[in-house]
Amino acid sequence: MTDALLQVRGLAKRYGPITIVENISFDLHRGEVLGIVGESGSGKTTIARALLRLIEPSAGSVQFAGQNLATLPARALRPLRARLQYVFQDPYSSLSPRMTVGEILTEGLRIQGIGPQAARLARARQALADVELPDDAINRYAHEFSGGQRQRIGIARALALQPEVLVADEPVSALDVSIQAQVINLLRGLQQRLGLAMLFISHDLAVVEYLCDRVMVLYLGRIMELAPSDRLYSQPAHPYTRALLAAVPQPDPARRGHRHLLAGDIPSAAAPPSGCVFRTRCPNAQPECAANVPSLREIAPGHWKACLRDDLPA
Repeated sequence: MTDALLQVRGLAKRYGPITIVENISFDLHRGEVLGIVGESGSGKTTIARALLRLIEPSAGSVQFAGQNLATLPARALRPLRARLQYVFQDPYSSLSPRMTVGEILTEGLRIQGIGPQAARLARARQALADVELPDDAINRYAHEFSGGQRQRIGIARALALQPEVLVADEPVSALDVSIQAQVINLLRGLQQRLGLAMLFISHDLAVVEYLCDRVMVLYLGRIMELAPSDRLYSQPAHPYTRALLAAVPQPDPARRGHRHLLAGDIPSAAAPPSGCVFRTRCPNAQPECAANVPSLREIAPGHWKACLRDDLPA
C-alpha cells in the first residue's frame, strides 16, 4: 500500500456537552476504498462531513496535501476542495431545480476559477459520459430524470472537478433495488479507472464487502473495528461486528443458523454508557467494561479492535 493520501487523527464533533463522534483516527490510501458501516446514529455521515469541513470539527486533524484541513482558513481551504468531493445520499434534494444539468456540473469549476466557459462545458460533457448519461442531458433540468439518473448527475458533478478523494454518503440508499446495483457497479468502475480514493458509507454490508478494500465499524461515534474487508468478513473480532454480520439475511436455507441479534436500540449520544459504549448491548460484557474505555489496538497486521476481551469465542 502506498503512503496515506488522507490522514485523520483524533477527529471529534461535539454539540455542547453532546459528543457525536470521538477520537476517530484512520488513513485513506491512494486508490483505496474504505467502507464505513454502523447503525443509524453511529456518526458515519458526521465523520464524512467533518473531515471535509462541511461541518466544523471540534477536535482532531485531517492531513491532506501537507496541510491540516481541520484548521485551514477558508481562503486556503477553497482550492483544496476541488480535490475532495462529496456525493450526497439524496439525489432529489442535492440538485438545484433551478439550474440546468450543465450549470450544476460547471458550478464548482466556475467557483474554483477553472478554465473558460467552453472548457468547463467540455469537462461537464466528459463527466456525463463517465456516468453513462447522454450528451443532451446538459441542457435539461434535474426533475426530468429518474432517481438513478439524478444520482449519476451527482456523481458527475463531483467528477467534473477531477478529485483525488471521493466521499460517497450512502449513495444508493434512496434508489430502487434494481437501480442500486447499476450505480454501485458504476462507482466501482470509475474508482478503478480513475484511481480514486473513496470513503464509502453504507448500511448494506453486502455492498461494502463487494466494493471496499477495508472496513471501519462504528458504534455511537467510536470505532469498534477496522480491518481489511476479507478479514473482517471472515474473522470478525468485535462482538458488534459479529452482530451486524449475523443480521445479514441469508438467501440459502442451508446456511441459515441461529442468529444472535442485538437487543434494544443504540443509546442516546446525550447519555452514552460509561466505559465501552457498546457494553449495554454486548452479550459478552463484564464488570470491567463499565469502568474502562477500550483503546483501539492492533490484534493482527492491519486489523484493529476496541474491546477489552481477547477470550471471545470465534
